Amino acid sequence: MRLVDIEAVEPGQILGKTIFSSNGAVLLSTGVQLTVFMISTLKRIGVTTVYIDDPLYRDISHEDLLSEETKRAVIYQMSETFEQLRSGKTFSTKAVSQSVDELLEDVLKNQNLLIHLSDIRTADNAKFLHAMNVCMIASLLGVNMGFNMLQLKELAIGALLHDIGKLDAPEVEEGRFHHAWRGFDLLKNKREYSLLVAHVAFQHHEAIDGSGVPRGLTGDDIHTYAKITAVANMYDNMIYPQNEDTPALMPHEACENLNAYSNTLLDHEVLVQFMRIVSIYPNGISVKLSNRQTGVVVGQHRGLPGRPVVRVIDKEGEDAVGYSELDLAQHPTLFIESVLS
Repeated sequence: MRLVDIEAVEPGQILGKTIFSSNGAVLLSTGVQLTVFMISTLKRIGVTTVYIDDPLYRDISHEDLLSEETKRAVIYQMSETFEQLRSGKTFSTKAVSQSVDELLEDVLKNQNLLIHLSDIRTADNAKFLHAMNVCMIASLLGVNMGFNMLQLKELAIGALLHDIGKLDAPEVEEGRFHHAWRGFDLLKNKREYSLLVAHVAFQHHEAIDGSGVPRGLTGDDIHTYAKITAVANMYDNMIYPQNEDTPALMPHEACENLNAYSNTLLDHEVLVQFMRIVSIYPNGISVKLSNRQTGVVVGQHRGLPGRPVVRVIDKEGEDAVGYSELDLAQHPTLFIESVLS
């Protein structure tokens, strides 16, 4: 399986990763043979890249932190939550908590895996996948920072609902109209939740140096849950920008940008932990090496995110006749020069 720009996808190729609709239902399943109509539809709904089942890379491990079942459940629940609020109803705190329990179970079971955001976004599912990814990243950070189950649950619920105040928020957000205030107001009276859940929504746009919003808090005045959610939120927004005019970054570019905000916008210690759990060069992306060879990333080293294993295909003309794998952890003078997809 390798990541391919939607413009390079050809009819007859096999989809390598399931695409979800906005309510968690399966839009296209892994293994489906793509047609001209399917490719055209994917472009129309805002898909820019897809994973293709390539025989040359079929053995590549693509283990996700979350199972497809859990993803469907979380996306569906976020869709239901937003719809209930949009209809003027209260949302089910119990149902959200149950979804978070499923997510945490997967995260704890797969806590040795690295973060790679590989689910395909559409215009309809983007805000729900964003909420799920921020929750997933924040939860794994919490695990690595030694949080107990109560803390993990508070963090995960807050991270999942961090943008709940964006529902019907005005385009220009100022003062009490900022979505952080609106989210806090929505969550603070939910007796089933700790008040810290509301403060995640309230503080996730605050900055260590006081330049954040809505209250300009600094340093230790910002709760650790919010500091964690801020990193997760910013990373996901860099990989999948919510503004169409903002270019999407590759994971290695996003990580460089995040590190540039250490101790200004973002907490340094949280960033240190984040860099230990993120896949800078995820499996399936094509890269160019400093020896001018090109290949596809096929393996990772936890703790050495910049030194993956790269598979280089040996060709005679247009035909593949074999391959070799370069473990960059064993080749200290060899580097990834650029990402090709």
